[in-house]
Amino acid sequence: MQKVSPGAEHTRKGRTDMAEETNFSQGEAEEVKFQERKRLLFFGLPWTFTKYTISQDMITVDEGLIKVEENDCYMYKVQDVKLTATLPERIFGLGTIICYTGDVTDKELRLSHIKHAKEIKNYLLKASEAARIKRRTLNMQDIGASLADDVDL
Repeated sequence: MQKVSPGAEHTRKGRTDMAEETNFSQGEAEEVKFQERKRLLFFGLPWTFTKYTISQDMITVDEGLIKVEENDCYMYKVQDVKLTATLPERIFGLGTIICYTGDVTDKELRLSHIKHAKEIKNYLLKASEAARIKRRTLNMQDIGASLADDVDL
């Protein structure tokens, strides 16, 4: 897991990198909060070609080696987050996060076999709620109530 502190600069191999990406829609810098790789279940080694990047406003999933596919989901569209961990995942300190979203392309966004899953899940819950409040969006769910239930006869 690569967790980045606010405004921090990191030096790698003699060069200085800023841990921020440009958000072109709002013209401001967007800070990367977590960057994880999907790991093999065997010993939890990151030998796959799937990378998960979580920033304050967006979740990005990059997959593939030959055919590269990038899938983005805005944080305000995340409705619920679920953490699952099978026995082999728990042995190797991994977990799978399932984000239930209002996104058109993926209703369920899976972050499979990642380390620090509980910490990331808690961050996703807080960040998605903050993003909905910031955008003034209301997350409504149909609980089966109908107009006929409200009428007294």
